[in-house]
Amino acid sequence: MAAGFTSRAPLARSAPKKIRVLVVEDSPVTRQLLEHIIGGDPRFEIAAAVATAEEALRIVDRVAPDVISMDIRLPGMNGFEATERIMRARPTPVVVVSAADGPDAPLSMNALRAGALTVLEKPRGVTSAGYHALAERLCTQLALMSEVKVIRRHADSRPLAARHPLNIPTHTNTWKILGIVASTGGPNALLRLLDGFGPAFPLPILLVQHIARAFLEGFASWLESVTSFHVELVRDRAPLEAGKIYMAAPDRHLVAAGNYAVGGAGPPVGAQCPSGTVLFESMSASFGPAALGILLTGMGDDGALGLLRLRQSGGWTIAEDESTAVVYGMPAEAVRLGAVSESLPLPAIAPRILSLMREASEAAG
Repeated sequence: MAAGFTSRAPLARSAPKKIRVLVVEDSPVTRQLLEHIIGGDPRFEIAAAVATAEEALRIVDRVAPDVISMDIRLPGMNGFEATERIMRARPTPVVVVSAADGPDAPLSMNALRAGALTVLEKPRGVTSAGYHALAERLCTQLALMSEVKVIRRHADSRPLAARHPLNIPTHTNTWKILGIVASTGGPNALLRLLDGFGPAFPLPILLVQHIARAFLEGFASWLESVTSFHVELVRDRAPLEAGKIYMAAPDRHLVAAGNYAVGGAGPPVGAQCPSGTVLFESMSASFGPAALGILLTGMGDDGALGLLRLRQSGGWTIAEDESTAVVYGMPAEAVRLGAVSESLPLPAIAPRILSLMREASEAAG
């Protein structure tokens, strides 16, 4: 060997850290199926698989999962109560894996309110229709949700100051419509926002909430049951009425067209159908400076470009501030594009909307 040179073995590359998943499912057959699906994906390792919420709570500190797959209907404590306790004691991303129909739907929605990040349809046997798509979606969502940094949150009803206050609008148009777009973490944020509006909100609300299509009707029913708003799924078109929430039916975009909310077929935009950007762009075209747009917590960038169009047409646009967003992806992209009139913490958004409407009403005389 030549002088001055030494031989070194190549450094071994460490394997990427696997995502640890705690599976909570009371059916032995389904539990084995979930272990098969998750354990067969090289990104994951099964930290534990248990049949009850009580057992999950006993071991969660010891096994330290990165994400939890949570059934909702369990013997003893149900998945909703378990999610509440986990979020208080050891905040961990929770993905509800549940049947989309029957009595499980309201509990699944309440688990979202308690802090679960998303809800997915439970895969059935490997020979069942749609098995591969459901299994792939489960693994994708577990991987994505494992990266969300959930924190222990304490309720605070006091409005917070705007972190990025901008100019107050100078036009005197009477506001005519409100659009809201949300994704991951949205159901809980929506409830807090809608509660802040009160029972006599004077505008129609068009809403895009990304949720698995199998749960959409259950989500709409649940939202109506826990708020003061009537919620309608729009399959064709519906006349806009004050104080009513309009959501797109499964696999349809939602648009504002004159005095109607319209649900229409179309290809996904930014991989989303319904798309928040499609909604905001339609509001820009139909209502311009008489439209209000709110972009809440969510992964990805849906709604950001549409919010920019709405702001450019004179509408007033608000994004949820990073300090309260469960996932700051969608609001952050809107801020980056210059699409946001104001960034506000969640508790401050409803008071700000009500203030804008009072200002417009007073200016109009």
